[in-house]
Amino acid sequence: MSTAPYPVLPIAAGTLARVFAAVLASVVLSSKAFARALRHRREAQVLARLDRHMLADIGLTRSDVQDAFSAPLWQDPTALLRERAIERRMGRSLQRTTRWSAIDSAFRQPATDRPSRQAI
Repeated sequence: MSTAPYPVLPIAAGTLARVFAAVLASVVLSSKAFARALRHRREAQVLARLDRHMLADIGLTRSDVQDAFSAPLWQDPTALLRERAIERRMGRSLQRTTRWSAIDSAFRQPATDRPSRQAI
């Protein structure tokens, strides 16, 4: 029996290095996501200390904040808060347009609750 002189070790070492790099990248990405979720959770705790009038100013309710913090620790609570605030803003803009459609179109009051450039 003859053995072929194929360089098995360098090919296997390269494959093993790629697998190790992929696993390491996956661990780094997931740990960064977890750290980001914890940072956002700490920052969102400021909202938990606000009263209901201040929460209403940004389009949230106390139950929205409670729902956001009832999610698991590794999930970002600000994503839910952002969705709820956007939903309420969209609802307000729909109410405003239907209210003004009934009034004479010659005079229109400009919108005073425009959404901010950066959401929560």
